Amino acid sequence: MTRSRAGPIGVFDSGVGGLTVLRALRGVIPAENLIYLGDTARLPYGTKSADTVVRYSLQCADALLQRGVRLLVVACNTASASALDPLRRHHPRLPVIGVIEPGAKAAVAASVSQHIAVIGTEGTIGGGAYQTAIHRLNPAAHVTSLACSLFVAMAEEGWTSGPIAESVARRYLEPIFTTADAPDTLVLGCTHFPLLAAAIRAALPPHVAIVDSAATTAAAVLEELGGAAGPHNGTAVDPDAAAISGTVKWLATDGAARFARVGSAFLGETLHAETVEIIDL
Repeated sequence: MTRSRAGPIGVFDSGVGGLTVLRALRGVIPAENLIYLGDTARLPYGTKSADTVVRYSLQCADALLQRGVRLLVVACNTASASALDPLRRHHPRLPVIGVIEPGAKAAVAASVSQHIAVIGTEGTIGGGAYQTAIHRLNPAAHVTSLACSLFVAMAEEGWTSGPIAESVARRYLEPIFTTADAPDTLVLGCTHFPLLAAAIRAALPPHVAIVDSAATTAAAVLEELGGAAGPHNGTAVDPDAAAISGTVKWLATDGAARFARVGSAFLGETLHAETVEIIDL
C-alpha cells in the first residue's frame, strides 16, 4: 500500500500502557492524525516468547499499514526489545521508532555519574534491552536494573498516588538509592510507570533525574518528522496545554469497554467504548 506523506502516525502496544506514549505524542505533534492499536486479546506480551512477540508485532504493523500510516511507533517495551529489528527489515521504507532507544539516549545524556537505574517489567528487565542500549551508547556506564511488576497492576487499578503507591515505590527503590554509589538517573522502562511518577519521585533523592520513556519516544518522533528535539527527559511535554487539532482512531483486538475504562487514566481524558473499533489480527 502506498503511504501518503499526509498519512497518520501508527502506534501499537499490547494493551493500554502505550497510551502514555500517545498522550506524549499529542503534546509534541498536536496537529497529526494518529491511529492507536491495543492488542488486548493477546496481552501481556511480556510473558510470551520472543518469536511470538515478533509475530504479533508484525501483525499489528500490517493492520496499521493497511490504514495508510506513514510512521510506526512501537509503544511497548517488550515489542521494542524483540521486534524492532524484524519490523525494520520487513518494512525498510517505513520509519519505525521504539521506546527503548530514546529512553537510553536520554538517560546517558542526563546522567553525570553514568550510574543509571532502569525499572520495568520482569520481561523487559530480564531481556536486558535497556542495558544493551545504554552500553551501546556508553560502554562504561553502570546499569542497575529492577523489575517492579506491581506498578503495572497498580496503574491499571488506578492506585497511582497516595500512601499505598508511595509505600510500594519506597519498598522497590530505597534499597537502590540509599547506597553510597547510588544511581543519579532513573529510567521509567515501562509505559505504565509514568502514571506513578509522583509516587516514584517521592521515593527518590531530589537530585535524581527521572527519564520518562514515553516522553523521550515522543521527542524522537518529533525529530523524525523534522521538528526540533534536543535532549529530552519528559519534563517539557505538556499535552494538556497543546492545541490538539489532530484526530485519533482507536483500535483494539478485544474488550472495548475495558479498553476505554482503563485507557482513560493512561490518556488523561475520557474514552468511550463506542469509539473503539474491534479488529481481528
